[in-house]
Amino acid sequence: VQLQASGGGLVQPGGSLKLSCVASGRPVSAYTIGWFRQAPGKEREFVVGIRQGGGSIAYGDSVKGRFTIARDRAKNLVDLQMSSLQPEDTAVYYCAATTSVGLRDPKNYYYWGQGTQVTVSS
Repeated sequence: VQLQASGGGLVQPGGSLKLSCVASGRPVSAYTIGWFRQAPGKEREFVVGIRQGGGSIAYGDSVKGRFTIARDRAKNLVDLQMSSLQPEDTAVYYCAATTSVGLRDPKNYYYWGQGTQVTVSS
């Protein structure tokens, strides 16, 4: 599967942004899709994941209640709706796909999109 992430940009604190991860080559529901982010000088951080098939969801602690993930089978994509954004959310956001069980560890993911920059600043 190939993944294409898009939707990043500059947003003010408290604002919202939607990222999309479009899959090609295989149905997106055949994979667990994870969103990760990486800020300069920091480790890659798990943001949220939606499991293959039934689509159960897990959120990283830092984004619970602010970010929402949704899978669209018809469009073969996974969206990440981000709200109440803060400067600490600034990072390059990546989507990734796996068929492994563990969805929080980036090492479990086989396929990665190219990343999209999110900058939260006034």
